[in-house]
Amino acid sequence: MIEADRDRPGAFTVLLDGTPQSYVDTGDPTNLVFEYVRRIGHVIDLARPSGEPITAVHLGGGGFTLARYVAATRPGSRQQVLEADRTLIDAVRAAAPLPKREQIKVRCANAALAASVLPPGMHGTVDVLVVDVFAGARTPAGLTTSEFFASLVPLLAPGAVVVLNIADGAPLAFARSVTATVVEVFGDVAIAAEPAVLKGRRFGNLVLVAGTVPEQLARRLAGDPFPGTLLWGADATRFGGGAKPFTSANAQESPMPPRGVFG
Repeated sequence: MIEADRDRPGAFTVLLDGTPQSYVDTGDPTNLVFEYVRRIGHVIDLARPSGEPITAVHLGGGGFTLARYVAATRPGSRQQVLEADRTLIDAVRAAAPLPKREQIKVRCANAALAASVLPPGMHGTVDVLVVDVFAGARTPAGLTTSEFFASLVPLLAPGAVVVLNIADGAPLAFARSVTATVVEVFGDVAIAAEPAVLKGRRFGNLVLVAGTVPEQLARRLAGDPFPGTLLWGADATRFGGGAKPFTSANAQESPMPPRGVFG
């Protein structure tokens, strides 16, 4: 469902099963409204020198908000978007076509098969890989396992960053297991979220950053109009400590959000 923003011409929200998935501002693609999307935007800004074209892969399309952001802030970037919902792809393209001058390829495909779906020539070239896939309001189990994350490693360029968006609430058992899984595969992880979410006081989004975590990310998050906290190093290890990593044998989808939590 596409819901127009009555206060901002050319902007709209994408909803699936009543849950907001993306906000798109065609007049200003750098206007990232959702807090977690802003945090991913900071990671993208810091992943490579400012303005430099990158190769980016987006697993989960939504409104193509972040692909549009990369195109606006890093002209000439090469991007691939994998989205399994053909109806969603067609609806978003009808509401707001992607800029033709930019290299953005949208594929209707299961994100879990990214390593085999993407062109062989992209292997070893991806600078930023974003995993933001929800079936309704929940992250599919198959996109949280050690096998899935390991399949992404051959795609990455040296110094690349992987960004994963998940949602959880107290006692944060799902988030802790995903963190342990990411650490097992990539060796390092940082977690960006609102302090109340990290403390289990409310249900919300957590952005996990793996691979090469940008040094200036904590400062950028703190200076955002919607400040976020960054757990990194020993703090992130403690967050995931004791949790059992997810594999194909014990994977589970993220918990259902409480009623009304997303509006």
